[in-house]
Amino acid sequence: MTSHPQTLADWLAHCERLHPKTIDMTLDRVNAVRNRLGLRFEVPVISVAGTNGKGSTCAMLECIALQAGYKVGLYIKPHLVHFEERCRINGEMVQAEALLPHFEAVEAARLALKLTLTYFEFTTLAIMRALSLAPLDLVILEVGMGGRLDAVNTIDADCAVITGIALDHTEFLGPDRESIGREKAGIMRAGRPVIVSDPEPPASLAARATEVGADLWQIGRDFNFQGDKQQWAWSGRGRRFNGLAYPALRGANQLLNASAALAAFEAIRERLPITAQAVRNGLALVELPGRFQIVPGQPTLVLDVAHNPQAVAALALNLDQMGFYPRTHAVFGAMRDKDIAALLKHVAPLVDHWYLTDLPLPRAASASELAPAVRTAASSARAVSVAEFESPEQALRAAAAAADPADRIVVFGSFFTVGGVLKDGLPRLAARHLG
Repeated sequence: MTSHPQTLADWLAHCERLHPKTIDMTLDRVNAVRNRLGLRFEVPVISVAGTNGKGSTCAMLECIALQAGYKVGLYIKPHLVHFEERCRINGEMVQAEALLPHFEAVEAARLALKLTLTYFEFTTLAIMRALSLAPLDLVILEVGMGGRLDAVNTIDADCAVITGIALDHTEFLGPDRESIGREKAGIMRAGRPVIVSDPEPPASLAARATEVGADLWQIGRDFNFQGDKQQWAWSGRGRRFNGLAYPALRGANQLLNASAALAAFEAIRERLPITAQAVRNGLALVELPGRFQIVPGQPTLVLDVAHNPQAVAALALNLDQMGFYPRTHAVFGAMRDKDIAALLKHVAPLVDHWYLTDLPLPRAASASELAPAVRTAASSARAVSVAEFESPEQALRAAAAAADPADRIVVFGSFFTVGGVLKDGLPRLAARHLG
């Protein structure tokens, strides 16, 4: 009999080999293993699904609850550099060694049942087990690409949040927003609140809420926000917060995410009351790498994991609102299954120089595959230069070498693109010509 893996890296390699598919749309095997593990939560659970804005919403929920003095567990994904980023306890990434017993427990349950699990299913169960056994007051679970058949959906959350719905993963979730909304709506539960922060939600969300008897909180009806240049205010069914500072996460869409987080707290206030001061502090202190993250230096560096047309449109809007930069350099790498032409059209008018990169996985488009799409998108915008590189790190180095101090560099297109430039820590750029 082969011995168990001894390190987290070994376990992750083992998980990748287990199942013939990376995605297997069914919950039966995960439910069976979860039951065998006796995995359940004794504290309130908030699950967060959606196409864009999930990570930011989770980070705000976590930070506000921590500022209220609660012990908080968070499952968030994918990671940028280290797998352990996916599991946070009280705001800190768990250590790799602390996850090993949970991988062992999932493996023992899986073998006893003679079942296979995908990488995502196995790792989700291991992290949920780690959170279920920690002394916590609140658990926040970010749902994967779907909802109905996502491994997180084996847990009955006390409150569900559904953020913006856009076209992504259409081969699994369906060809339009209505079908994608139906999949996301699978996390709703009878008699429990579901917070929807998409301002123009697909009708399938409300239809599913009615069908299962969930308590639907819709932005614009059950909760809302308004703001001026200095501050913003939020109102829910029975509570208001006035004079709020803008969230520390930058970007035009973050008030939608913050509003959803506040609605979720109002919906579970009897079990987990939150003070106005916790809201103020939490929004002021929240951090989430790679979400319109502006790294100070010369040139300015912007990191954004935007990888579908809606997210890239938001990125383009945010870049447009940053003020004047003589030139914009873009480091770009993306998956082959994305709508690359639709994604590029939003940002092409803003970019002067492209640095295209290969990414280290089979479903990634190569730099040479991206080049024609970039040239097509740029041709109607402006004369641009396009260069190809083997890694995000090399691409960023070339961009930094070519940029003037007053320029900006934006790195986007995939978690792997941003993760590739972060793997040795946050880059601090100091352009030539300084001195």
